[in-house]
Amino acid sequence: MTPRRHTPCSDQSLRRGDPMYGTASAGSEWVLLELAGGWGPSAFMQSPAVVDPQLGRAIVRRVEGAKMRIAAIRRHGRRSTTPRWRWFVARAGIGSEALYCGEVDSPNDYLDLALDGSDGTPTSDPVVAVCAHGKHDQCCAVRGRGAIASIADAYPELAWECSHLGGDRFAATMLILPEGLCYGRVDSTDAVELVGLYLDGRLDNRYLRGRTSLPHAVQAAQHFARDKYGDDRIASLSPLTVEHTGHHHRVVLDGDSGPVEITLEEDWSEPLLSQCHAKVPGRVKIYHLVSMAPA
Repeated sequence: MTPRRHTPCSDQSLRRGDPMYGTASAGSEWVLLELAGGWGPSAFMQSPAVVDPQLGRAIVRRVEGAKMRIAAIRRHGRRSTTPRWRWFVARAGIGSEALYCGEVDSPNDYLDLALDGSDGTPTSDPVVAVCAHGKHDQCCAVRGRGAIASIADAYPELAWECSHLGGDRFAATMLILPEGLCYGRVDSTDAVELVGLYLDGRLDNRYLRGRTSLPHAVQAAQHFARDKYGDDRIASLSPLTVEHTGHHHRVVLDGDSGPVEITLEEDWSEPLLSQCHAKVPGRVKIYHLVSMAPA
């Protein structure tokens, strides 16, 4: 008997038409650390050829203890036999965006890295990171590596592979720092064009999951407002007021012609497998537009 073929979670998500808006993983501050080499299911704790697991665990605990998001990064393609240990610290909050970069002599030095970025230098160049963490989820390997390959050809100094970002069913997923723009299904479009839009101060609302520094309801509200008004500027539609009552959210955004009030209904999806290795279907939060009008 021929075993039933497994359908990747990203293929299932595409068939269902899962909405991507309002799904960006939370993170107002990010620490990205270079780990050049093969990653296990956990880049920091299960990649002994790259970093000692106990050291990796200590690094993760330190960063997460500071309430910051951590991810491993590496360059795409053939890697140097002499590893480098580059790092980035990003602040993604609206109005306080900043990105710092530097390099240390060994991964042990990551334990002493100043988490405010003061050990490095400010940089105006963004980080464009695409999840290619195949040992975590096969969709990230299949879809992510194709997307990062094209971006690396066009923007080699900006492009990095990164470890798990969340939202495997939306692979290929991409994070642009310091703004914390989180994209999904970037292999379904011209990923290079998405980077070009960013460098022009714009975004593509079709593939944007949201800004990581904003609550999910605000991410969803911005999506609906951009869809209606056609505003693709990264800096537009900042939240002015956010209220949550029961299953409803009231979000007021700063529009060009005055505040825009958006009411959303919070709901749950049908049970689904959100990752390729998930065994039990679960429900995920979704948002429906109830109303939108000048405030």
